[in-house]
Amino acid sequence: MERAIALSLENVRSGAGGPFAALVVRDGAILATGTNQVTTLLDPTAHAEVIAIRAAAQALRSFQLVECELYTTCEPCPMCMGAIYWSRLAKVYYANTHNDAAQIGFDDSLIYHQLKLPPGDRKIPMQQMMREQALAAFREWEMSPIKVRY
Repeated sequence: MERAIALSLENVRSGAGGPFAALVVRDGAILATGTNQVTTLLDPTAHAEVIAIRAAAQALRSFQLVECELYTTCEPCPMCMGAIYWSRLAKVYYANTHNDAAQIGFDDSLIYHQLKLPPGDRKIPMQQMMREQALAAFREWEMSPIKVRY
């Protein structure tokens, strides 16, 4: 965690992004690091955890990080939580809380609230369309002998 905190401080001081950093570790060795790069990459998904997870997956040449742990300087946001669960990380350690982040302008409470609402009632309305046509790809996936399950 000390290394993650040092990276977050470096990220702030260099102006490269927000005050967040993350590490993916396996068997006590750092596989990958990530810092918040949302503003430098102009990518709203470039959170430290996502950057670190992507780099670790490439290093291991696997989309599953089952024997790895994530050290992150802040409690993960909903997007990063999705990436954590999809990557099958074994454990997450975090320093600051989501309330600490909200105190400095990184408030994800709106997202948590929105997820509880029906799609049509959300701030950004969501409308389903063309389900039957789209199910064709799901049916082919189900029958495909070359699919890779995850």
